[in-house]
This record gives sequence, structure tokens and C-alpha cells, in this order.
Amino acid sequence: MTPQPLARRNSSTKYVVAHFMVGNSYPYTVNNWKSDILLAHQSGFDGFALNVGSDNWQPQQVANAYEAAQQSGTGFKLFMSFDMSSLPCSTASDAAALRTYITTYATHPNQFIYNGRVFASTFAGESCKFGQTSVQAGWSTQFIQQLSGTNAVHFVPSFFVDPSDFQSFNGAIDGIFNWNSAWPIQVTTSFASSLTSLVGDLFSASLSTLNPLSSLVGSTATDQQYINALHSMNGQKTYMAAVSPWFFTHYSPQTYNKNWIYLSDDHLYAKRWESLMAIRDQVDVVQHLTWNDYGESHYIGPIEGAQPNSEAWVDGFDHTGWLNLTSYYATAFKTGSFPIITKDQIIMWSRPHPALATAPDPVGQPANFQITQDKIWAVVLAASPATVTLSTSSSQSQTFNVSAGLTKLSMPIQAGGFMHATLQRNGHTSINLQPQNFTFNPNPSSYNFNALVVASP
Repeated sequence: MTPQPLARRNSSTKYVVAHFMVGNSYPYTVNNWKSDILLAHQSGFDGFALNVGSDNWQPQQVANAYEAAQQSGTGFKLFMSFDMSSLPCSTASDAAALRTYITTYATHPNQFIYNGRVFASTFAGESCKFGQTSVQAGWSTQFIQQLSGTNAVHFVPSFFVDPSDFQSFNGAIDGIFNWNSAWPIQVTTSFASSLTSLVGDLFSASLSTLNPLSSLVGSTATDQQYINALHSMNGQKTYMAAVSPWFFTHYSPQTYNKNWIYLSDDHLYAKRWESLMAIRDQVDVVQHLTWNDYGESHYIGPIEGAQPNSEAWVDGFDHTGWLNLTSYYATAFKTGSFPIITKDQIIMWSRPHPALATAPDPVGQPANFQITQDKIWAVVLAASPATVTLSTSSSQSQTFNVSAGLTKLSMPIQAGGFMHATLQRNGHTSINLQPQNFTFNPNPSSYNFNALVVASP
């Protein structure tokens, strides 16, 4: 089926927002919120999607967030993203709690208003009936239809259903958020093995053999499925795409029972943004996953607040270097053209140990660990042509001639290796980037497929 553009929208403005786990904000003050909001704003984000669950203290943190946004003076926007994997939705009264969030902040100066209505989203909710006969009836009669005037909602949920089922939600949704579009989630170990026609483990494959996996990183295949399905529905629909730099979670069966990775190699973050630029006319909002979901390692904000027992693979693994890329790509998405680079910068990252390393870790290796490559990844933002050298040991380095603009680079790293990058121009070294606390450890005490991200000042 040939992809069809969505009908012309009332709002041609593009937005970039970040998913914020309110559940990880337990110790936050208004000043903590304001610090995050100022950092997000300067990094190109227009707002936060506030993921709220069932904890009785979360409404107060939502209030703190709105207060901080107003104090920031930035015009930063907020909207509710109801976590329906946590919030109850079996009775009509369960919907009242959702409506209260909407009516409380509908006229707040920092509420995200889209096409004249209060923007709202979800994580899941595709099974919620709120005491009605169907999901469509539940959301439409207990949520949408009971909010009118200044409280009227523009509802763009993340329902985990096949796009062919979108029609069943007609009258209840104004668009869809494609949560899993952020990663090539179909790439599992078995998928990769069949795709590359390998016998045995993936590490016997040459780089050229693994290229079929690389081509799936940043793909817009599911975006087009969602867009086509929305186009077949009544009226103009909003499409919200996802972007994310990473995914690793490592919880035992006794806790959250989540232990896997998604393929995040091959400059996933940059390639996904560039793919979205190619279909920009069909995407209304891009939501970054996430600002602070530490447990799944796709946070991009500072490591602060509360952690969902993820300290073992999060603490010490800063991701804020990726904010520098966000600023570049968010500007491109919102304006329609890539910004001119006026300052040299290098952003570089790697996992902390070889994929095949073994550890005395009772949780075990994460599912799909075989699909990731032992490499360092770098993105160079160059104001003019320059020479960049990447090194992973005293005897392993590669030198690249980069042109003005953005260049994606990588090179292999072996056990005991380090990350080091320099940028030179006319014999002068303007960037010398090497984290002192990083070694590619051959003997980790536990499995950690998170990334350490570093960036030049």
C-alpha cells in the first residue's frame, strides 16, 4: 500500500516533547522540577508528557511541575500521559480521577493546548472500559464527552493494538501515539539469526553480514502503518511518533521480571531522528522516550530523584550528552531544515563490557544480548572540515576526515579498552574527549548493557 499523507491539519506547528515518569519524582521539590524544565527547554524540548500512575502522592508532584513550568518563564508546556498499566479503569468512577487532572490544569498557562483543546495521552489503556460495554464507549462516554468547553480534550493515546483496529476507536481518539516506533523491537536474537542466515552466534558475522540489521535501525515502517490507518478514519487525526536513544532493563523474576535489550546500535538516536525528518510532513509531535525512565535505560535527563531499583545499571552512566543531539535534531524537526553548526562538538558512547562477557549475576544475561556490537559510537558536529581520531586502546585508533555538519562514526572496542576522541584542524587540537572512569571491563560483576555517554563541553 502506498503511504498516503494525512489530511491537512489545523495546526502546522511541530512539537517535540519528552516522556517524564512522575513516579520517579517522589523527592522532587519545585526547584528540582524547574531545573529539569530549564534544561529540557534549552535542549529543544517544548514540553513534558507527565506519566502519572496510582500513587497517592503523584497529584502533588504534578502540581509542583505546573508551578515550576510557570516559574521558569519559558512557556514550557505540560500534559497528562495517563499510565493505564497502573491506573484502574474498570468502573465509571475510575474515569473521574483522569478528568480531575484535565479540569485542574486545562486553563493553566503551561498546559499544552493543541488545536484549541487540552492535549492528553496515555501509556496503554486499550482494554479500559470504565464500566461500559466497550473500550470505545468507555473512553468516549466517561472521558471525552464529559469534558467540554475549556476542558475539551485532544486525545492521542498510546494504545497497543494493531493499526487495523484503530477504526474501533472512532469517536474516542483524536490521534495515536506510536510508542514502540522508537526502537526496532522486532530485532530479536532469533530474528537476527534468520535474517543474516547465520549458523551459530552472531559474533561470527562480518560487518557486511550484519548490515541488514543496521538498515532496520530508525525505520519508519510502523510509522507508515499508523499514518495510513489514521488516514482511513473520520476527520483529521494527530500522529505522534517516538524517538529514543537506548533500551536495556535488568529486573529479576522476583521484581519486575524484565530483562532484555532492544537493538540500539548504529547510532539509533541520530538515525531515528533523520528518518522522521524524511516523513516530517506526516508527523505532528515527536515524543522522546524518556526524560527519566532509569529502569529501562532510555533516560536523557540527569540521574536524580527516585530510582525503581535500577541503581546497579544506571548510577554512573550519564546520558545527558545526548541532549546536545536533541537540540540539533529537535530544531531540524520543528523548522524543517538542519541548523548550521557554529561550534565543534563530539558526543560519544559505549557499553561498559563485552556483549559475551559472563558475570556472577543471578538475573542472567538479558534477552537479545547477542545482537549488540562491541563498539564505541560517536557523533561529530563540526563547524568546518576537520580530522577526527577515535581510539579504543594504545594500539587501536582510526582517523576520519569529516566535513562541516554532522558525521556519525564508530569503531570496535575490545576488553580493557577505553573511549578517546580528538578533533583537529590545521594541526590544532580543539577537542580532546576521554572519560577517565571508563574501561571496557572483561570481568563485570553484573550484566550492564546500558551506555555511558560523554560529550565535549
